[in-house]
Amino acid sequence: MTPLIEARGLVIGHHGRPLIAGIDLQLGPAEVLCLLGPNGAGKTTLFRTLLGLIPPLGGRITLDGQPLAGLSRTRIASRLAHVPQALATPFAFTALDIVLMGAAAGLGPFARPGARETARARAALHRLGIADLAGAEVTSLSGGQRQLVLIARALAQDAAAIIMDEPTASLDFANRRQVNEAIRWLVAQGTAIILSTHDPDQAAALGDRAVLLNRSGVVAAGRAEQALTAANLSQLYGIPVHRDRTADGRVHFY
Repeated sequence: MTPLIEARGLVIGHHGRPLIAGIDLQLGPAEVLCLLGPNGAGKTTLFRTLLGLIPPLGGRITLDGQPLAGLSRTRIASRLAHVPQALATPFAFTALDIVLMGAAAGLGPFARPGARETARARAALHRLGIADLAGAEVTSLSGGQRQLVLIARALAQDAAAIIMDEPTASLDFANRRQVNEAIRWLVAQGTAIILSTHDPDQAAALGDRAVLLNRSGVVAAGRAEQALTAANLSQLYGIPVHRDRTADGRVHFY
């Protein structure tokens, strides 16, 4: 089966300056790939490269087996959605307005969303349990509510894969669990997910694959159970890390 997203020998960086070289990854439908690494290791740069927002400095990226560089923005948007770390807007958009932006991603530059896009946006809000927030201004929402609105926007985009940049950062326990459950639901529907996280326990609980990056490059990549070892995480963060298994079988790092 052709991977949905694949990178081989990828070199990422800015303005011709390599940051990390030799990145290999692949992701199939209904899989979760977790990206771990310290701040400044290049995770956001990798995401921007996979989304086609900045060009790679070497290697290749394919989407559905086709070179990413040769695809239009509309084509990429029909297959890849993006959930940033936080929703930052000075405008008093409603939650429905934000989600409509995802539903309208496949329209032409001068087209306006219609009844079909509005219905899809409302359905995404409903599925994530925040339909009651449709008319609320996003500037008035909590951090967790804003994050769910961003995930609803990606869901309304109806893309095959969603790239999430630290989707549970700064959220409290209840909101983290709600976001994790939303991710599990998306995967159950066949959506592929790439997410960055600072929590190895979250990566072990959600991930099928994992890529570990630090400023020296790729520490480990592959199936999550093989990449997420105590030794690899110790090397990744430069501190002693231990791995344990709880009574209910979950992997726990400390």
